Amino acid sequence: MKYEFDFYDKANLKSYNLNENMRYQLNMLDRLDLFTKKHCENVASLTCRLCEYLHCNKNFTEYCTICAYLHDIGKLFIPPTILQKPDKLTDEEYEVMKTHTTLGYNMCMKDLKLRPYAAGALYHHEALNGTGYPQGLTKKDIPYEGQIIRVADEYDAIVSKRQYKSHIGISDTLKILIENTKPSKTPHHSEALHEMLENTHLGKNNPVIVKALFKVVIDDIEHEIYCTEQYIKDLQTEMKRFEQIEKYKEKMEKAKKEKDKNFYLEGIKMLLKANETLENYASLWEEYKNAYQTRKGVVDNLNKEIKAIKKLKI
Repeated sequence: MKYEFDFYDKANLKSYNLNENMRYQLNMLDRLDLFTKKHCENVASLTCRLCEYLHCNKNFTEYCTICAYLHDIGKLFIPPTILQKPDKLTDEEYEVMKTHTTLGYNMCMKDLKLRPYAAGALYHHEALNGTGYPQGLTKKDIPYEGQIIRVADEYDAIVSKRQYKSHIGISDTLKILIENTKPSKTPHHSEALHEMLENTHLGKNNPVIVKALFKVVIDDIEHEIYCTEQYIKDLQTEMKRFEQIEKYKEKMEKAKKEKDKNFYLEGIKMLLKANETLENYASLWEEYKNAYQTRKGVVDNLNKEIKAIKKLKI
C-alpha cells in the first residue's frame, strides 16, 4: 500500500546510448560520498530535461548532461569535516568549499577522458551579474552549459535541503530561483565601473532557463498527479473488495441455516488476500480509507501547486 514518487525520473537519461568513454566519466561519481553522488545524479537528470525544454540538440544535451554529472567532482578534495558539516559553514570553511570548482576543473583537465567536460566543474557557480565564483565572470563569458547546470544545481540543493516528499510547496522553491533572476540592488562586481554598470540589469540566473525549469516541474507534477490517481484507483478497487466482504459478513451473521453461513464464509475467504482474516480486515479497510483520503488531498494540493506556479512571473 506504500506509494512513493521519484522527483528525478531517469527515463530521459536512458534515452542516450552512452559509450564506453562516457561510462568512464560517470563512474567517477562512485568515488564521491553518497549524498554528493545523489546530488550529481539529480542535477544531471534535471540538466538533461532542461536541455530538452530549451530545444538543445541531442549532442549538446548529452554533453551538457555529462558535464552536470561531473560538476561537483572537485568535492572529492574537500575535507569531510567541511563537506558534511550539518551547520552553517564559517567564512573560512566557505572559502575552502568554493575551491571545489577549480579543483574539479583541474582534475578533469588532467584526465583526457574527463577533459571535454571540465566546464561543468568550473562554471556552475558563476553568476550572470558577476557575483559568482571562482572567477566572477559575467553573462558574456559564462558558457551556456554552465548557466543551465547552475539552475539545476540550485534547484536540487533547495529541494534536498527541504526534503520534499511531494511537489506540494515547490512553488516556494521556484520563487527563490525567480528572485535570483532579478538584478542586485547594489552591484558587487570588482571589475571596472563601466562593466559593473553594464551588468546591473542582470541577476544571477538566466531567466530563460528558469522558465524552462517551470515546465520541467509542471511536467513532473502532472506525472505525480497521474501516478497518484492510478494509486487511488487501486485503493478504490481494494475498498470495494472490503465492502463486499463486509456485506457477506453481515449476511453470514444474519443467516439461520448453517449451509447459508458456510456459503457466505466461503465467499469471504475467496475475497480475502494473504495475511487478511475476518479478524483484521476491518482495520485494514480503515487503513485503505485513510490512504484514499490522504491521496485525494495530495492530488488537490498538487493541482493548486500547478496553478500557483503558472501565476509566477519572471
